[in-house]
Amino acid sequence: MRVTVQVFARLRELAGRSEWPCDVQSGATIAEVWQQSAAAYPALTAFTTAVSCARNEDFARMTATVQDGDVIAFLPPVSGG
Repeated sequence: MRVTVQVFARLRELAGRSEWPCDVQSGATIAEVWQQSAAAYPALTAFTTAVSCARNEDFARMTATVQDGDVIAFLPPVSGG
């Protein structure tokens, strides 16, 4: 099945793009989508323990499963004041 991955801010800069398709096995989790994305764009691995995620515009846990056609967004930590 295929999901769409979106990345923002620093993650977009590191990947050099903001969106790409990702093919995963049925029953895959968001964490597996992240792992495949980090394998394709190794600079993303620095954010593995700090990234937030959303599935179809709703915040989700990395353990959530994905469905065909889902949009999975990864967001770096927010800082500022």
